[in-house]
Amino acid sequence: MIGFNPSQPYDALPPLPPAADIESRRVLKACIRARAALGALKEATGLIPNPAVLINTIPLLEAQASSEIENIVTTADALFRHAQFDDDSADPQTKEALRYRTALSEGFKALHERPLSTATAEKVCSRIKGREMAIRRVPGTALRNRETGETIYTPPVGETLIRDKLANWERFLHEHPDIDPLVRMAVGHYQFEAIHPFADGNGRTGRILNLLFLISENLLDLPVLYLSRYILKHRADYYRLLNGVTGNGAWEDWIVYMLDAVAETAVWTTDKIHAITQLIQHTVNYARTAMPKIYSRELLEVIFVQPYCRIQGVIGTGIAQRQTASVYLKTLVDAGILQELKIGREKLFIHPKFADLLTRDSNDIALYDNSVSNETS
Repeated sequence: MIGFNPSQPYDALPPLPPAADIESRRVLKACIRARAALGALKEATGLIPNPAVLINTIPLLEAQASSEIENIVTTADALFRHAQFDDDSADPQTKEALRYRTALSEGFKALHERPLSTATAEKVCSRIKGREMAIRRVPGTALRNRETGETIYTPPVGETLIRDKLANWERFLHEHPDIDPLVRMAVGHYQFEAIHPFADGNGRTGRILNLLFLISENLLDLPVLYLSRYILKHRADYYRLLNGVTGNGAWEDWIVYMLDAVAETAVWTTDKIHAITQLIQHTVNYARTAMPKIYSRELLEVIFVQPYCRIQGVIGTGIAQRQTASVYLKTLVDAGILQELKIGREKLFIHPKFADLLTRDSNDIALYDNSVSNETS
């Protein structure tokens, strides 16, 4: 905005709603596309009887991408491998990305108890960082260009002022039903990042809040939109357009960017869910033939809850005791469905086709046997 100085605290950050036209013709056209894509995604999530198949996997991809936006880099394989085990063997980056997944999960459950609020943001950020994260009370926080060290933005200063601006952010999200919720999400995300209420973790917290808001507005049923995939692919534009709102009031370009992100990632996620459904049915068909003596739908569900499993996971479902569970997993290995891995003292079983499908853009299903049809019903 006129007179904005990146080296000075932006205490004059304007309240919401913006004075600009945030529902222009271009924005509303982008809204239609995004809403249609979200509708298809919402329908697709109902195709898989066990929602844990989605809740335990796609949020891990979201956690990886959202963390990488902040240069916290890990791999999907490391996240899948450590996701169900409470151990200290994961590297710090993987642990931090796993905390993102946990923060998203806990935030999703909390929506049943209370609406999205500043308290939600505090809990989400605290979980991501693994320590209590309070609203900033002292000055000194500034955003700098990683290459040049130049200050590019200094957020508002002072706990009272920050809480006032967050209260306005809350009211905008919840008290303006006349504004399309997708537009409110995009505008609210900018405002949250501009307020920058915490000393660290604001970007990841804000991206989790996006998903929680879409769920609270009944545009999603589950937190499975892989939104950070688009942002990571277009990271330079993400920061450029955020700065464009601050420096030039360029709301339209920012909102359309976020709506395009929702639309593209909803299509990607929907296609991935359809492919997972195909893989589940194909695996069921193959297992009935390859291992008829131990085949059960419950056993097959276990190996789709996570790409990695272990004997204890089978025992925990009540399907079998330890010795029988070991036989079941060994039979799945012999059938070529699982692969056995020894990591330290731990014996793990990976579902390669499932892990591969989750981590690549292609949705082609590699068949176990050419004589088994890749049916979806």
